[in-house]
This record gives sequence, C-alpha cells and structure tokens, in this order.
Amino acid sequence: MTDTLVAAPATTAEPAGLHRAMKPRQLVMMSLGGAIGAGLFVGSGAGIAVAGPAILISFLVAAVLVVFIMRMMGEMAAANPASGAFSTHTEAALGPVAGRTIGWLYWIQVIIVIAAEATGAAAITAVALPGIPQWASALFYMVVLTGVNLVGVKRFGEVEFWFAAIKITAIVAFLAIGVAMIAGWMPTFDTTGFANLTAHGGFAPTGIAGIAAGLLIVIFAFGGTEIIAIAAAETSDPRRNVGRAVRTLVWRILVFYIGSVLVMVTILPWTSEDLATGPFVAVLQAGAVPGAAAVMTVIVVVALLSSLNAMLFSASRMIFSLSHRGSAHPAFGRTAKNGVPRNAVLASVAFGFVTVGLNYAYPDKVLPLLLNAVGSTILVLWTFVAVSHMVLRRRARRNGTEDTLPLKMWGFPYLSYATLGLLAGIVVLALFDGAARTQLLATGALTAAIAGTCTVLHRRKAKAMSFQ
Repeated sequence: MTDTLVAAPATTAEPAGLHRAMKPRQLVMMSLGGAIGAGLFVGSGAGIAVAGPAILISFLVAAVLVVFIMRMMGEMAAANPASGAFSTHTEAALGPVAGRTIGWLYWIQVIIVIAAEATGAAAITAVALPGIPQWASALFYMVVLTGVNLVGVKRFGEVEFWFAAIKITAIVAFLAIGVAMIAGWMPTFDTTGFANLTAHGGFAPTGIAGIAAGLLIVIFAFGGTEIIAIAAAETSDPRRNVGRAVRTLVWRILVFYIGSVLVMVTILPWTSEDLATGPFVAVLQAGAVPGAAAVMTVIVVVALLSSLNAMLFSASRMIFSLSHRGSAHPAFGRTAKNGVPRNAVLASVAFGFVTVGLNYAYPDKVLPLLLNAVGSTILVLWTFVAVSHMVLRRRARRNGTEDTLPLKMWGFPYLSYATLGLLAGIVVLALFDGAARTQLLATGALTAAIAGTCTVLHRRKAKAMSFQ
C-alpha cells in the first residue's frame, strides 16, 4: 500500500481475476436494496415500542450517521476500488494489523448474518407453510443463493437488482397507501390526521431514555450499505458509479426509512401491539387492504434473502482480499474462469450450512443466538472507516492530491469529527443498556482477540522475511 492511496487513480491494487462486470444500474439498485432490509420491515416496530413517535428522532440521527459514513466510504472506494474496501483502506491508513483486524471482524460478522438471514427467512416460511420444516427451507435458500454467487458477478448483480426492485416497489406502494389513509382518501379507514403523533403520552412518551433506546435498536437497521464499497472493485467506471450511488443515498433514506416510520406512527397509536410485532402488516390491515399479511410475508422473506445474497458476496470478497494481503490461505484468493472466487464463496457460506443442522435440532433457539452474536460490530466498523478516512484525506491534502478525488466528504474535517462524536455518544448510550453493554463488551473482546492474532502473525511473517 502506498501513502497516497486515497489520491491514487481509480484502479485496484489487487491481482487480476475479478471481473468488472457489474452494471451501473445494478450497483445503484444494490445500494438502494442495501439501505432497505429486515431492519426496516421488522425492527422498526421494536423501536416504536420503546420510543413512541419520537422514534423518528432516533431514525433521523441514525440516518445522518450512516449518510456521513457512506460518504467517507464512498470517497475512498471511488478513488481506490478494492474488494477489501474499508479493510484495505484501513490498512493503508493505520497499518496492516488494523486493516486485517477489521477485515476479519467484518467477515466473522457477515457469515453470522448470512446464517441469521437464512434462519429468519426459513422461520417465516415455516409459519406461512407449516408443511415445510424450517431446516428444509433454510437449506433450500442457502443452496440457491450460493449458486447465485457462484455463477458470476453479472448474474449476481441481476438477481440483487430484482430483489431490490421488489423491496422498493413494496415501500413505494406502502407509502402511497399510507398517505391515502392519513389524508382520508380510503373509505375503509377513519383517519385521525396527525393526532397519534402527540396522543398517548405525547410525541416522546418515554423521554430521552426512550429515544436513546430506540437509537440502539435502529442503528443496526442500516447495516449492509457497505456493499457499495465492496462491489466497487467489480464495477465498470467506479469513479463515476460509486459516486452516483452514494450521492443519492440521502433522499433514499429520508423517503424510505423516515417516510415509512412516519406513516406507521401517524396511522396507528404507538402503543398498538400489532405495530410492535409487524408494523407494515398492522398499517395495511388497519386500512383493510386485502391480502396484506400474505403480501408482506413474501416481502419480508425477499428482504431477508436479498440481505443473505448481498452479505455472501461481501464476505467472499473480503476473505479474497485478505488472502491477497497474506492474512488468509492462498486458496481463497483464486478465481474461476468466470471471475468468481469460488473457494472464498464456499468458505463464507459454510457456517450457514452448519446452521441448517442447528435449525433441525433447535429451530426456536437459533435465530436469537445468532442475532446476539452479531452484537455491535457495526460500531467498530464505522469507527475504523471514519478514522481511516480522516488519516487518508489529510495525507492526500499534504501530498497536494486532494483535488483529484472523484468524491469528497462534505465539510471535512468538521463533519468527520461530528461523525466520531456521534459514534462515541452511541457507545456511551450502549454502556447504560444491559443487553447492548453485553454485546459491546463481547465485540470488544472479539476485536482484541483478532487484533492480537493478527499482530502475532504479522510479526512472524516480518521476522521470516528478514531472514530470507
């Protein structure tokens, strides 16, 4: 890695093998899909239950944070696209141990998310179709999406394009129906206008504590957007297309996340039990929309499978990059004729297949265990992104190459410091919440263990090279 990484031309330093076959429309749609996952379809109800209508503030704060992080990540990825993305950039900014630590931490997090998404989709399928065992659905989903990731990045991008299209269509339809209900245009629903925003205890019925608790819930809803940076290495003209995807992230989040949650807390009282367990279905059923439950069940399953598909892509490219940087076995750095790192894909999906057996033996215990295991790794990841960006941007400024960057973080360095401040504030909030504190400490311990291992291996390698 060179000291001028961020200011270098938009070419990846990784060996040839990966194909730049992903189309611009696929990358843009993938960035949309990455910002619309199960966290919105399922997790928003849990946030409303703890914060009331003030969950809008929690979502707004989280949205601002993810927009800043993605802008930083996009700046680095547009200038230097690499399958290791933020891990590669962290290595350039903070050294090999830091870069490889965050790479392995991300890979471990993502392989757990893959298993969790497959389990979640299978659990919903088992409820909708009782005749199909949960383990069988999980196995089916894992086999199909592993196949999608093995046939080539172009076909992967097309599958993810249509997954995202389905989710976006569902959100747009939901927003249209919601606006019609609020405006009193639906004869099947008696609107109360915006009264529910301040009724039942006021706009913030649980106070600042509720907003903080809601923030801890919704912050993880934005995980997955980092796929834009990882996919940059396999995208044609990344300088232009990555920038295009990142620039439109702001209005997507405002419309899809903030808009959807505003509809929810406006149409139904925040105390509604149905809203807490299934917010989209609850709103549509309140409007007597026929087939609402069945349609949303399909949409949620699609959202989970879309996330599984994207996360498998991300995980395989991360371990591929780690292999080329000498931190993983060389076998994971090889590609097939179609440009797919098959060994990396199979390694990344292996744990998911292990959980198929766990779904057979313990179908009701697998998902909660997996979700708790993921913990707060996203906070560590975003912190590394912010710090690495600041180091590399300052380096580019010293070298006089800052003006060549195809995409820049706004208000540098002030908004960058604000981003780190927000992350620090969320960590402090987490320390006062029992469950979040446990996850944070577990993530800290895992990060320290990975860093220690990477340090030892790096020193051994350096020592071995010194004797050659």
